[in-house]
Amino acid sequence: MIRSALRYLLAAFYALAGYRHLVDPEPFLKITPGWVPWPEQAVLLTGIAEILGAAALAQPYSRRLMQAGGIGLALYALCVWPANVNHLLMDAAREDGGWGLAYHVPRMVAQPVLIWLALWTSLTIDWPFARVPR
Repeated sequence: MIRSALRYLLAAFYALAGYRHLVDPEPFLKITPGWVPWPEQAVLLTGIAEILGAAALAQPYSRRLMQAGGIGLALYALCVWPANVNHLLMDAAREDGGWGLAYHVPRMVAQPVLIWLALWTSLTIDWPFARVPR
């Protein structure tokens, strides 16, 4: 029951984030690393990926589709990690410190948790709660 509730919560989080990428891309463009080609298209595609991943994760009818959504969102979170690191470095270079470490450190810690949560709630992995066979 907790797993399902967290799955729907995660899907809602990603759906909202995807929506934000589409309707207000500017904050995401600001933190996109300079080496990313076609940043506007990358932000648009990441928004679409979040919405599609959320939809797949939230549907209860196909385990394979739910797992595809979880794997996709886990890979997505891994791929956007450089933007989060870039944001941390940009803020650290600012006179006023930007959002500050109180924002960025939990965000850096949350990234692997989001990756695990996408895989665990989609029933792709059971770690660390798998039962050990006797």
